[in-house]
Parts: sequence; structure tokens; C-alpha cells
Amino acid sequence: MSLLMSIMKAEMIEGAALPMSGFPTARDRIDGAMETLLDPITVEHSAPPRALIADDQPAILEALRLLLKQHGYEVETAGSPAALIRSLESRVFDLLLMDLNYTRDTTSGQEGLDLLSRIRALDQALPVVAMTAWGSVELAVEAMHRGVGDFVLKPWDNDRLLAILRAQIEQGRTRRRTRQLESEEKSELLEARQIQRGLLPREIPQLAGYEIAGAWQPAHLVGGDYFDVFELGASRAALCIADVAGKGMPAALLMSNLQAMVRGSAFAALEPKALCAKVNSIIRANTGSEKFVTLFYALLDGPAKRLVYANGGHNAPVVVHADGSHERLSDGGPLLGVFPEWNYGQSDVELSSGDRLVLFTDGVTEAANSQDEEFGEERLIGLVVEHRRLGARDLQSKILEVVAAFSDGPFRDDATLIVVAVK
Repeated sequence: MSLLMSIMKAEMIEGAALPMSGFPTARDRIDGAMETLLDPITVEHSAPPRALIADDQPAILEALRLLLKQHGYEVETAGSPAALIRSLESRVFDLLLMDLNYTRDTTSGQEGLDLLSRIRALDQALPVVAMTAWGSVELAVEAMHRGVGDFVLKPWDNDRLLAILRAQIEQGRTRRRTRQLESEEKSELLEARQIQRGLLPREIPQLAGYEIAGAWQPAHLVGGDYFDVFELGASRAALCIADVAGKGMPAALLMSNLQAMVRGSAFAALEPKALCAKVNSIIRANTGSEKFVTLFYALLDGPAKRLVYANGGHNAPVVVHADGSHERLSDGGPLLGVFPEWNYGQSDVELSSGDRLVLFTDGVTEAANSQDEEFGEERLIGLVVEHRRLGARDLQSKILEVVAAFSDGPFRDDATLIVVAVK
């Protein structure tokens, strides 16, 4: 009887500012609670949902605790904002059912609203259901804006309250699962990025009389661009740049396989056209025609200042000569992986002191500004011509700097460069 009287007294105090018509009385609510207590548990989960109830009136806390406990909830109560925060700091809950009015301010709900930012800082996924007897549209809207999932007026209807709690718990659990999956996926992608970065050259080998630099900037954590520079004897080096169709993890997986194919196939006596034909056959046999790769592969003979290359559908690299003239390296054949067999062609170019060779992927030239205008190959060539006296590393940095400024933000696509300066 003392519990009933306490709840009725609390309702008379808290509910005085609201019209009571249309809402159950305290007696109705207690009777309803007793009836509901006799109902079977309806929350269907292997682990009981854990609810935290916060209210400054002990009778309200006890009535809600009994109601939820008999419906399969594990319940903890808090009688003040400080106790609420301590509970959230100590454990994770599936639901917070909280009053918006406490001893500091018993009418406006501001104290409860102020609490919401602290609650969200502790647990962003926690479902929050707000309760108050001093309800208004403005208060409800503000509470929703601050992260409250639903709003219940006192005195409450047991069935409606339980339905709201079940719905909020399901939404909260879905949010937690989603956040966990996103966290796991991000962790896996970070690990994949480290692995992918390890497949690229840690240090660019240098030939006497040349400076060679390389840069790789994936648009996402992992990407489909690939470049490699490796020595083939004391005075020769292989240069390779490629772009795998697609983005993200599928492209990254094919990129790692491509790296293994090129490294496993390349040797000093194998001509670029033969390497392209071999890699093309492997890709086509293993992935089908829906996956393809653009590839540029070249052999640089240092003493002879001669570059022999084959271009498999890749953006044609540019050689800018010391006098400012330039030529494009486009000979070879189609994309790799489209046709089962293809006899690729190859060509060669003579290099001279002061020449600059730039290999790039389309992430560089297709970088777009706010008007959706692409940086473009002509602008890239003009940039290289203008700064052709820079060394390889400085020229590479200048290109990336200018393209980033042009696009006014991060690259939308993977961007990769190899720059060779002939001394």
C-alpha cells in the first residue's frame, strides 16, 4: 500500500501541469502493471536486455523496475543525473529510460536535455527513451534532436511503453551490430592497406645517371593502382605501372595478384611485349573478361639511354625532352584480361640528358574541380614542360601538389606516379 500511495503522490506532483484526460490514472497504471506482471515474458533474446532507468522519484523507479523485470529485463536504476552517468561509465546497457526533470529544474526538462550530450559521449549507440509529465511539442522535438529515440508522457500506458522499449532495443542492437561490423571492416581494411603497401617498392632502386621516384595515393584505404621499379642486372631496370578495374577490396586483391604475376614473369631476357602477353593470358584465364587491367611495362637500359616498352591499354606516359618537346608512349595493345590471347607490340625511345619521363594512372588526370572539370592530360603535360628542370622527386611532388590544389580536396580515384629524370 505504501508503494501505491507513493506513486499516486508522485503522479499528483509531476502530473499537475498536464491534463489527465486520455491517460490512465495512477490506480489504472498500477492495476495495469499488476496485470502485465502476470503476462509471460515477451522479449525474445538469448541474453536478457539490460535496461537503465533514471528518475528522481523512488516510487516511479520501483514501478518501472518491477514492470521491466517481470518482462525479462535486467534492470538497474539511477536516482540522479550523477548516478546515471556513473552507471553508464561502468557498464553497457541495451536501453536507457530516463526522466527529463530532476531536482534542479522540475518543469522545463532542460536538466535532462543537458544530460543527453554527456550520455551520447559515453555511448553513441545507446537507445534513449525519455519520460516526463511536463510534456510539450517543443521539448519532444528538442529531445529527438539530441538523440532521444522515443518520447513517453507520464502517466504511461504499460503496453505502449513495453512496445516502445522493445522497438528501441532492436534498433539499438542493430546499430551496435552495424558499428561493430564497420569497425571490424575498417580494421581489416587497415591491415589490407599495410599488406598492399608492402607489395610496393619500399625504396626505389636508382641507376647511375638517373633519378627515379614513385608515389602511390589510394583514394580509399586500399586501391587498384600498382607500380613497381626493380633492377634487372647492374645497369638495367624494369618500370611498371598499372590500374586494375574497380575500387576497394576486389581491385586490391587483383592488384596483389598482378604484382605477383609481373614479378614472377619478369627477367632480363623477356621483352615487354612478351610479358604483357603472358600476364594477359593469366588474368583472362583466372578472372574472366569482366575484370581487366591497364598495364605499362618498360625496360630501361641505363648506359644506352634506351627505353623499350609495351603499353597494354594504359594512359600513355609522356617523355618531355630538354628542349620542351614531348612524345607519348602508346604502342602495345589492348587492356589485359579482355582477350584470351593477344600478340602485343612494343616500341622504344631514345632518352637524352635533361629528359623527364612521367608514368601516371587516370586518378591524376581525371581529378576534377568543383565545376567537374578534369585536370586532364594536356594540363599535366604542360605542367611537366614548365617544371622539366626539376629532379624526379621534386617534379613528382609538384605534380601531386598542383593536382590536389586543382581538385580542392582528396583524390577521388587512386593516383599513382613514376617519374624518371635523366641527368
